[in-house]
Amino acid sequence: MNVVKIQVWIAISVYVLVAILKQELQLPRSLSDILHILSITLFERMPIPEVLTTFSMQDPMGGSCNQLPLFDL
Repeated sequence: MNVVKIQVWIAISVYVLVAILKQELQLPRSLSDILHILSITLFERMPIPEVLTTFSMQDPMGGSCNQLPLFDL
């Protein structure tokens, strides 16, 4: 039971920190997009504002950057 409480508090803390980051940097992206970008670029040595402003969610082929095609037509 204590482990579940810890996980819930960590999730709430991360959500609040990302919301503060979004507000401070005045980012037009949604919170889920910001969380997605941070999860992809977690271990890159770049400043967070630079990562969030230069990261493109679409690859040149038009698909999502982290999703494989379901049907290869």
